[in-house]
Amino acid sequence: MTEPAAQQPALPGMPVRRSRAVGAQDIEPATVDPVARVVVDVPVPHLDRLFDYLVPSSMADAAQPGTRVKVRFGAKDVDGYVVERAGASDHTGTLAFLRRVVSAEPVLTPATLALCRAVADHYAGTLPDVLRLAIPGRHARTEDAERPAGSAPEPTAAAPVPGESASAWAAYAGGAAFVQHVQAGHAPRAVWTALPAAELDPEAATHGWAVALAQLLRACHDVARGAIVVLPDGRDVARLQVELERLGLPVVGRNGGAVGRLVADDGPAARYRSFLAALRGDVRIVIGTRAAAFAPVQDLGLVVCWDDADPNHREQRSPAPHSREVLALRSELEDCALLIGSPARSAPAQALVAAGWVQEIVADRATVRARAPRVRALTSAELASEGAVARIPSAAWRLLRDGLERGPVLVQVPRKGYVPVVVCQGCREAARCRECHGPLGLGAVAGDPQCGWCGRLAAGWRCPECAGTQLRFARIGSDRTAEELGRAFPGATVRVSGASTGVLDALPSRPALVVATPGAEPAVAGGYAAAVLLDAALASLGMSMFATHDALHRWISAAQLVRPSGQGGIVALVGDGDPAATAALVRWDPAGFAARDHAERVELGLPPAVRVASVTGDRMSVAAFLDRLTLPPGGAVLGPVELAAEAGESTLAGAPVRAIVRAPRGQGRALAHAVKGALGGRTARKDPGAVVVQLDPAELL
Repeated sequence: MTEPAAQQPALPGMPVRRSRAVGAQDIEPATVDPVARVVVDVPVPHLDRLFDYLVPSSMADAAQPGTRVKVRFGAKDVDGYVVERAGASDHTGTLAFLRRVVSAEPVLTPATLALCRAVADHYAGTLPDVLRLAIPGRHARTEDAERPAGSAPEPTAAAPVPGESASAWAAYAGGAAFVQHVQAGHAPRAVWTALPAAELDPEAATHGWAVALAQLLRACHDVARGAIVVLPDGRDVARLQVELERLGLPVVGRNGGAVGRLVADDGPAARYRSFLAALRGDVRIVIGTRAAAFAPVQDLGLVVCWDDADPNHREQRSPAPHSREVLALRSELEDCALLIGSPARSAPAQALVAAGWVQEIVADRATVRARAPRVRALTSAELASEGAVARIPSAAWRLLRDGLERGPVLVQVPRKGYVPVVVCQGCREAARCRECHGPLGLGAVAGDPQCGWCGRLAAGWRCPECAGTQLRFARIGSDRTAEELGRAFPGATVRVSGASTGVLDALPSRPALVVATPGAEPAVAGGYAAAVLLDAALASLGMSMFATHDALHRWISAAQLVRPSGQGGIVALVGDGDPAATAALVRWDPAGFAARDHAERVELGLPPAVRVASVTGDRMSVAAFLDRLTLPPGGAVLGPVELAAEAGESTLAGAPVRAIVRAPRGQGRALAHAVKGALGGRTARKDPGAVVVQLDPAELL
């Protein structure tokens, strides 16, 4: 049942006020379906419903379902979308008129509305919050531009033979069958563990996963089925775009195209152009970053989430949905195929496999061994004969030297910068800022240590524990590592790729040392001759629920760019990383690691075997929220426990606390419903204090 909007619509406790700007008493309502049910952009939990407004006769033709409108809500005008038109309202009071129709373009389709509603319910969020993520801002000039002629793709008379159009899938058990089912109009669901990019083009820096996805999208295009691929960042989108253009599927531009590209960095005009191309049916394929998961593609037959373990797939804005979950919900709502792919395998993806909701697409062990490089773990046990183990042991130096004789060598460093963390020389206590207690670090230019939080220089630093004044390196970043390698190999070219110096996308196949942070590794034509993955202990250390998964994902993502073992490719993992993740890398068995890890999580009751919600705020507010929360069957509350105050945060009201609400996986929707109900009651009563609730938090610190 909808909550109609009177001449207000008034908020609780606010008097009804007739809007004089519209002159409501002088306006005639539309003669057909005069009531518009509108979702208003007011992301408050207890107001997350539709409101009824009258449609002026002058707007009767423009105010159609899906259009953007302005309405009066409380004391101000707000944005909204018309969801439906009706002949009458069940509200007994006076309805307000729509203020104006912003655009007659129906940007909110029924499918998008259903998906946004499902995502909001899944994450205990509000519909307006999700709509902000799903529908880009209007770009009037682009919307009014004439559509390019002949932009809509034409289906072919018959589908090509999968063996010819999707040869990259032949290496996987179930790969060719998945393509066939998608082309036949079925809706298979699968988790794909991609092989290393061994068969790289010797003349160009390509990625094997991009070749496979491009062939799959071409197969969808040839039978006029829509498809969406969501990738972590613009670099991956560009890589897939190159492969699509090789198959005759250019990205949409001012002169048309076959593929829409939705990337926020492209700017509002280009993004809105691709959005409209999908909305109007001019393109059936859309690739892009997170927002592409909501693209209004017609005749949707396939949705793909590539590299779902990448943190870029999680939206930072409320309600913080993950692309993988959005696409999984969409595959259910629209009965389309789903593919979750990655060079490794995330814990949530393994949970779907264990539940039998998806099937596996993996290569056999013989194929994996032929395509993967040889991996050697240089742990302290293996290097015990060297005595004191250096950060870069002699075995790693030899690998770097030998690799440079055969081509480029990759060096992965977990931290950016020069020396991001220093400790006291005497007692090894972490050096912290006197003002905000943030970590101190050193830059490439000699000088006093600087705080990583507030930026203050720590001149005359003295250790509060032992009164020492000398500092020691605790963690070395990519810039310092590149400097050390440049000194050790004076004749070699050293390139740095990362946030501090700029991310390199591709490099030629010439001998060079390439120092990169995780996720910034550039591809090279023909693959790297060798790779050294430094600081394994640091990479796998962390309080995140998925720290070991993240470490293995970073290692495999870098190691897959190395030539196969048959061509001399070798990878060295340096340091005492997590034993299970290290063994999985050496065996190149991310699926086996994920399966064993999931079994342990089921036994211990850890996510994603269970669903959790974090509740953070001051102690009294959190306690009041938990008192009003109705737990689903099997639910439990852990905590609350006190959290360390962030830099600059006032502690006058006490340190914030966090509680964890846990429920069995089968009660996940019930947990989200209960959390949203408690939030709605809190906002309706205007309870004091602040409470932040997040479903499926990425980290619990």
